[in-house]
Amino acid sequence: MSQVRLPQAIAQMMQGDFYPHPVQEPITLIQTHASFILLTGDYVYKVKKSVNFGFLDYSTLEKRHHFCSEELRLNQQIASQMYLEVVAVTKKGSGLELNGEGEPIEYALKMRQFPQEALLIHQFEQGQLTQVQMEQLGQVVAEFHRQTPTSDYIKSFGTVAKIREAIDNNYQQSQSYIDGPQTRQQFDETKAYSDRFFAERSAQFEQRMLTDKIRECHGDLHLKNIARWDNQILLFDRIEFNEAFRFVDVMYDIGFAVMDIEARGRQDLANGFLNTYLEQTGDWQGLQVLRLYLSRQAYVRAKVTSLMLDDANIAEDEKEESWQTAAHYYQLAWQYTQPRQGGLILMSGLSGSGKSTIARQLARATGAIQIRSDAVRKHLAGIPLQSKGSDQIYSPEMTAQTYARLLELGIMVASEGWTVILDAKYDRQGLREPAIAAARDRGLPLEILHCTAPIAVLRDRLNQRQGDIADATADLLDRQQQTAEPFSEDERAYLTSLDTTRDIEAQLTPLITQIIG
Repeated sequence: MSQVRLPQAIAQMMQGDFYPHPVQEPITLIQTHASFILLTGDYVYKVKKSVNFGFLDYSTLEKRHHFCSEELRLNQQIASQMYLEVVAVTKKGSGLELNGEGEPIEYALKMRQFPQEALLIHQFEQGQLTQVQMEQLGQVVAEFHRQTPTSDYIKSFGTVAKIREAIDNNYQQSQSYIDGPQTRQQFDETKAYSDRFFAERSAQFEQRMLTDKIRECHGDLHLKNIARWDNQILLFDRIEFNEAFRFVDVMYDIGFAVMDIEARGRQDLANGFLNTYLEQTGDWQGLQVLRLYLSRQAYVRAKVTSLMLDDANIAEDEKEESWQTAAHYYQLAWQYTQPRQGGLILMSGLSGSGKSTIARQLARATGAIQIRSDAVRKHLAGIPLQSKGSDQIYSPEMTAQTYARLLELGIMVASEGWTVILDAKYDRQGLREPAIAAARDRGLPLEILHCTAPIAVLRDRLNQRQGDIADATADLLDRQQQTAEPFSEDERAYLTSLDTTRDIEAQLTPLITQIIG
């Protein structure tokens, strides 16, 4: 990296003898729009730039000290082994020293340095990030959101006025980049989408507040701020500089992570994370506002990258790269606002027939939302997903409630432009007919995927099943066979049968092509 116009403190911190501990030279300097980050070997030092972007104000030494302390406090809550202390860069004669007795001229946040290969972004770039890891991340973020606080003050940030203020500020702060990294059409149409969204959906924002979905979240959740270290997934670099970026809808965090992964061309990994989170939390209603946040987060990434074009500390070759990156994110922000056709897919088949496996594979390939009846049933019953349900939650009454809720969610999500896979047995006409009628009434495309396998295979699969939320066991198969009803002539118009003992990918390819167009 070309070092241009570096502040005195940063130039000094690039020298190995500045530190009271061993360092690995040469010291690596990483710059963002708001910070200098120095990698010294065992420790990382993060120094805030003297900038004021409106949404972020580090323009005085006092403010930089305050926000260093806030960053330490907030991130110690989620990654205490990483965040250590705030240190001062102090005067010593004509030079500087770390935490000396002289007058502080700068402050740095000191953190433990983990190997760069621990970052999920590094693992992604090396092709090492797997579906299993993304599903684990979905569980970690779900648990983080369960534990993070809310209050009347925090929830006040969920009003249309508050959310709109932040989004409109993004448009205002990026206007100078029109006819640069973003086109006039992208700017106008992206802004028109959010204007319509706020005008038409006030009830949904109100519902998000009433259901405690506005919480003290992360605020900047993407692959560069997540690590797998010491055998656990760590979220770090939580937003400290602006309450409006941290007191947000949980879908704000989810939108950042999904957008970040999709921007890197891996919709399948983003889908694994999203579907796991939704299943863990039961927050499928959040999909009503997710597209706004997907667009918003892509736009923010475009905006903050654009800001680097005006930074005197950034070399020209890096500015060219920043221009291209910003253009990519402006394009993505616009794409998220474009209308999409939703649709409904009903899975059908006996327990062990491979319904959930097929549904998961189809979701990853198409970006569909998979809603499992097992998860819906347990959320309705108020029991943890991994807990075995009692006979009571499998009563006819509870089954009727489960299928009614499953369909309600499916229609709601499909109406938002998502393909929705309702993953349940759908083994009786009385369960299938309401779904078919609802799809017809709303003009939604409908498919029924009937999964089959020999009964011996079903028994073997159920006997070997471990670690899944489904409670069905092999001793239920005989009864399921007796009560299953054949498909009517009307239903056969939507039906595709899948033999799950054969090559699934070849059987699914025509449907995948149809869905993704």
